[in-house]
Amino acid sequence: MANPGDQVKVITKDEKFEGVLMPNETENTVVVKLDSGYNIGIDSKKVKKIEVVKSSSHKNNIKVKVTKKKNLSNVCILHTGGTIASRVDYRTGGVVSKFTPEDLISMFPELGDIANIDSELISNMWSDDLRFTNLSKISKVIEKKIKQGVDGIIIGMGTDNLAVAAAGLSFIIEETPVPVIIVGAQRSSDRGSSDAGMNLVCAAEFISKTDFKGVAICMHENTNDDNCAILPATKTKKLHSSRRDAFKPVNDSISARVNYKSREIIFVKKNYNKEGSDLVLKPNFEEKVGILKVHINMFPEEFEFYKGWKGLIIEGTGLGHTPGHSPNSETEIHKKIFPALKKVIDSGCVVVITTNCVFGMVGMNVYDKGRDLQKLGVVSGEDMLTNTAFVKLAWLLGNYKDKEEVKKLISENLRGEINKRIEPDQFLD
Repeated sequence: MANPGDQVKVITKDEKFEGVLMPNETENTVVVKLDSGYNIGIDSKKVKKIEVVKSSSHKNNIKVKVTKKKNLSNVCILHTGGTIASRVDYRTGGVVSKFTPEDLISMFPELGDIANIDSELISNMWSDDLRFTNLSKISKVIEKKIKQGVDGIIIGMGTDNLAVAAAGLSFIIEETPVPVIIVGAQRSSDRGSSDAGMNLVCAAEFISKTDFKGVAICMHENTNDDNCAILPATKTKKLHSSRRDAFKPVNDSISARVNYKSREIIFVKKNYNKEGSDLVLKPNFEEKVGILKVHINMFPEEFEFYKGWKGLIIEGTGLGHTPGHSPNSETEIHKKIFPALKKVIDSGCVVVITTNCVFGMVGMNVYDKGRDLQKLGVVSGEDMLTNTAFVKLAWLLGNYKDKEEVKKLISENLRGEINKRIEPDQFLD
């Protein structure tokens, strides 16, 4: 007899369906979770046979005893929510999050052979709900765990804002004696194509086997289950909504590669931070910082809205441009944009411009628009990703009171966020 959680083959008069049998309150339908991750309801009257392909290994009452081993590193996994720690509850059919060390080892048994796993729930939220205060809260828990003597920290979170959270944490954590690796999952652990377990295992291996110190991201390098990439925290962008290899370095390369099968770790970047030091945190952020994306058909009011704000990132076009000149009668309104932007800057707002291009850098000395923007007081964002520039500016304004120092530091490379020279191979293959 098939039970919820079993891998089954449902045979009807017309076709066959294979997947995980889900609990169902009615007898009129048979619900199966397909390998695609979607549920399908099948009319019970059409079902000729249900074959059990594999009995469920997802038992809610399974208890795994976790004991510390002297020869293993101590790794703490901090949970902030997201797909990474989710699986199907075969009692209710819903997705639940599991947070205890016992839960994690039962879901991903390999972790117990790599490190002594501890875990703590910080929050359970979608990453698109992240605020600066959440990042500051995470840093305080990191501080607590490092004082307790952990050898490394893994932070599990939703992927939508994983990269910008990693950038934010890299600025907060000025110095660290242990690696802090941010991990996510594009697909939940109940799916056959899940990347959750592999990403966690590779992050734990990287912490346990290397002398890396700092903040980084660990995600699938490609669509196969062979390698995970250790990605730079301030130079990584999510480039696809659902692919497991969605995270790619921009104007940069991966830091290291972890082979899931052999567990071999190869550093691509030889010059990485390996010097451990006492933890130094600067967790403050200025709240009144915004992002304005340049688009066609803009109005001066869109710029003037930020008058009185403390900081603004303008995601400009190409080499870092905004409308502001009037080459024809249709663009007369653009004459009002530079004066509006000047009002914003005169109000005390630090304005930085980045490019809407994924790759490349701002070049404000090439065209007259760029030169005019500099005269207004707009600061170049160099080759920073827009979201990285955003969290960096908010962090600088939160920790440095002198605006001239903020303007100076925003264009300096503090955490690997700026490359003064971009190599030809730092682009899509």
